Amino acid sequence: MTSHDLVLAWPRPADSWFEAAPAGNGRLAAMVCGTTVIGGRRLGHWQINDSTVWSGTPSTPAEGLTDVMAAGAGPDRLEEVRAAIRAQDYRRAEQLLMSFEGRYSQEYLPFVDLWMSLDGEGDYLGRTLNLDNGVVAEEMVLDGGRRAVRRTWASRPAGALCVVLEVAEGTADIDLELTSELRVVQRTGLSIAVEIPVDGAPTHEPTAEPHRYSYGPVDGYDPYAVAAMALDTDGTVHVADGVARVTGLSRLLLVLTSSTGGADFWSGNGPVSREGHRDRAARNAQAALRLGTDQLLHDHENDLRALLGGMELTIGARRAGTFDVAEEVLSGKDEHLTATVIVQLGRYLLASASRPGGGPPPTLQGIWNREISPPWSSNYTLNINTQMNYWGAETAGLGACHDPLFRLIERLSETGAPVARQLYDARGWLAHHNTDMWGWALPVGMGHGSPSWAIWMMGGVWLTQHLWEHYEFNQDLDFLRQRAWPLMRGCAEFCLDWLVEGPDGLLDTIPSTSPENLFISAEGTIESLSVSTAMDMALIRALFIRCLAAAELLAVEDPVCAEISTALSRLRAPGLTADGRLLEWGQDHVEQDPQHRHMSQMIAVYPLDQIDPDRTPVLAGAALATLEGRGPGAMGWSWSWKIALRARLRDAATARELLLEATRPFPGDPDQPGPVTGTEWGGLLPNLFSTHPPFQMDGNYGLMAAVVEMLVQSQGGVIRVLPALPEQWPDGACRGIRCRGGLAVDLAWSDGRLAALTVRRLHGDGGPVQLEYQGRRSQIQMPRGSSVDLGADLEVLC
Repeated sequence: MTSHDLVLAWPRPADSWFEAAPAGNGRLAAMVCGTTVIGGRRLGHWQINDSTVWSGTPSTPAEGLTDVMAAGAGPDRLEEVRAAIRAQDYRRAEQLLMSFEGRYSQEYLPFVDLWMSLDGEGDYLGRTLNLDNGVVAEEMVLDGGRRAVRRTWASRPAGALCVVLEVAEGTADIDLELTSELRVVQRTGLSIAVEIPVDGAPTHEPTAEPHRYSYGPVDGYDPYAVAAMALDTDGTVHVADGVARVTGLSRLLLVLTSSTGGADFWSGNGPVSREGHRDRAARNAQAALRLGTDQLLHDHENDLRALLGGMELTIGARRAGTFDVAEEVLSGKDEHLTATVIVQLGRYLLASASRPGGGPPPTLQGIWNREISPPWSSNYTLNINTQMNYWGAETAGLGACHDPLFRLIERLSETGAPVARQLYDARGWLAHHNTDMWGWALPVGMGHGSPSWAIWMMGGVWLTQHLWEHYEFNQDLDFLRQRAWPLMRGCAEFCLDWLVEGPDGLLDTIPSTSPENLFISAEGTIESLSVSTAMDMALIRALFIRCLAAAELLAVEDPVCAEISTALSRLRAPGLTADGRLLEWGQDHVEQDPQHRHMSQMIAVYPLDQIDPDRTPVLAGAALATLEGRGPGAMGWSWSWKIALRARLRDAATARELLLEATRPFPGDPDQPGPVTGTEWGGLLPNLFSTHPPFQMDGNYGLMAAVVEMLVQSQGGVIRVLPALPEQWPDGACRGIRCRGGLAVDLAWSDGRLAALTVRRLHGDGGPVQLEYQGRRSQIQMPRGSSVDLGADLEVLC
């Protein structure tokens, strides 16, 4: 720990999971609950996840496609659906579409629980989480004056969860035990082996079997996982009956590693025998143990600080220090500190959940999930939530964290290609509303899911925007050529074949929905199926424009570019409702829920940058009117989007008001899911996790991105400095906010005005840079590797 670190503090052990402190290394994750007394025993509890522990198998997506084809789905039925929608025979269209719905995507599951009992009575002095070095620390005073300190971190270099216990003024006795809610097939005092369900149904499908296990490998995949511990201590270790007892210790180093069949699939390795998994987990634990406490901590800190240290933000005067979460962050006493914490917390959570060479990307719950039947299967929801997890990755200096998402997109390009071909007679690949580690690409819903969420073909289209964003920020032509262009091209091929000519000669998407929202038809019925919703058009337009830009940068001569150019000119432009808001559906329908949590037509404002106050002032005014109609907050992720949208539209006052709403304490019961309508507002839990409700990590990631967007923006070829700074934030500073074009900015403001600005070129070949502050614009030359200091009027300082 350094004097500059930002540390969160809780004076008591966690009474619930929602008070625990998170740690993670991109694959292994733990919620550190602290020590509580259960049945007369003082128990420390770590709830542990492995991001590769999912229900299902690699063959699940192909099996689902076989099932829907057997049910009659396919190109011929699609034509019937389109005819029914054009005739406004919505019941007929819905009936036909039910055959396109597969079962469901799979579940991200909890892995194991680690329990540590401590002898004796005493007082718990509190827990801390250092958001700069990723160490959770606990202090206890045991009877007899013994002082115990326990530290936990998840080391990416060692691939291990590390727990260190040190006792002063005496010794202690402990018991260690691993348990799991999964099917346990072997347990010793230092390891546990489990089988993972080959199918897991979401809680909203009560007629489906919650979990189905196999008895051995399925199509070459073994749903098997092992967690192994290794110990180094000056005490005496005795292992019996699944418990490791350590007596007379003054120091203990515990490391825990895992080996899973899912990890082998994700990394592209061949299958490993169960004995091989056990040997590998034990071998990796011993290798980590040999490093020792000091080296493990040193390597972990160097790794995490190297990533997190590239960007820093302070609103107000306080960034360094130890802050009581309830009294100083959640109390509303210092909104500057709360905003500062929410940014660093989001960065810490993303660095903990998404790392190259780790596991799959973070889910709705990040990589922290305690529930064997989690809300929404703790999966990937592609109509905003998965994307929101990464909205702040590039701007917050965490571009490397994007890699697991790109690997998921690559998987979807493989599983989504046969879906495009067989279901829709289309080239390329697609994804729908949900996916999982295996790359589920079909609609979900089991033949009875509402089309409002199940029938949406744009999931892959939205995901590909992240490929282009990564290039724009990092200017890496090799990445663009080798990874981004093939995926973008394949997705564009699907869109080209998905578009059909409308009566007026323009191109339509049909069926088309505005995710999760409904409208009232002319006959007074509540409907979801439409033609060419605003979100469809905005996503396809963005993909086509970016494909052409990528082809030009790469000097690619590809026939698909001519197809894209022709189609681009025939896409429907954004429209307005009769009362001056952005059109959401293909027609000016009446909204069934005028304050719906989804604002899909607003994607053109953020993150796609197709509507802007300078370039498209009429549409920007319509966007503001749309936000006004939607009202204030709802739940974490929806607040996050509204804040980012207000920032893009330069409405600082409302952005701040929404942030204050989103960061208030959640008043309800976090164990009780809110209504699916989103009518129950969220807030922050005692450990600062954001709620839907229930808890969803996308809210934390989105809030981090939105606050950064209030301070620096770089869309449209212009770096905008303090574009949405509230007057209540008169002072602050940030360092290393990344901008498109391979740039980074450092800035400070005082009394509500820019005080200092430095622009640095990190990547790219140089060229002019446009800057804007309070309506004033300036252009500077930025060759490769250069740095330019500017004053409050954007003048270059010598």
